[in-house]
Amino acid sequence: MDVSKKFVQIVDFETDRFDEMQAVAEEADKRMAGRPGGPTHRLVLRDRSNPGHVLVVIEFDSYEDAMRNSQDPETGKMAEQMAALCTRPPSFTDCDVLDMTEFK
Repeated sequence: MDVSKKFVQIVDFETDRFDEMQAVAEEADKRMAGRPGGPTHRLVLRDRSNPGHVLVVIEFDSYEDAMRNSQDPETGKMAEQMAALCTRPPSFTDCDVLDMTEFK
């Protein structure tokens, strides 16, 4: 699998209103479905020892696609709604994908 251009953003946040955040994400998914250059995969993870701590791993085909997505007004609107539901501001980590292996 060629991952030479793949890009991942990790969003780290805490919330006690996860169900509301999920509803915001689902509504945004409907509005942005099929849009070229958007995310290709999303993985949502909950910390077992701290259930309010959530990590979201979002994959894009390229860094450029991710930056265009970040500039989209719909993305900004969703980010504002989600940030309002956090108990601390989210942090973002931008990553170039070096390797990806599927075991199954």
